[in-house]
Amino acid sequence: MVPPEFEDGPLGGHPDALRPLTGELVAAVLNTRGYACRPDAAGHLVGRWGESLIWFRRLGGSGEVLQVRTVTAPLFPIEHVPELRVFCNDWNHGRYWPKAFVEVDDDGRARICGEVITDLERGVSPHQLDQLLDRGITAGCRLAAAVTELTDGARA
Repeated sequence: MVPPEFEDGPLGGHPDALRPLTGELVAAVLNTRGYACRPDAAGHLVGRWGESLIWFRRLGGSGEVLQVRTVTAPLFPIEHVPELRVFCNDWNHGRYWPKAFVEVDDDGRARICGEVITDLERGVSPHQLDQLLDRGITAGCRLAAAVTELTDGARA
């Protein structure tokens, strides 16, 4: 994807100027790409890509750590957790992004999630943030597609 031009609002100023990571900056970059995201109950931005959800969270003492977390759609019975962990280990062995892991909900259903985490303590330019978000979304969508290909017989 070609990065959009940033000219006004929270994206104004020199494109290479570093600024603190803020929720407004993340929302502006996502909006410039035309992505529909909304705040969840905790105030984190979330959007839907295919059947999966992707959260954009700011973590750390000053909100300087960017987390792009993909929650894939397929649910699996809890007895499939060992094979899902094998899938995640294989995925993580061959790729840097996103880190894949198994999450089990209170109802005993398992799903695979992925995350990309970047420390931006020294700041980020809109163009850098655009690239980080784009890579996090693209990698999360690749993980979601691979999870969807897992056998339909294993799904809950």
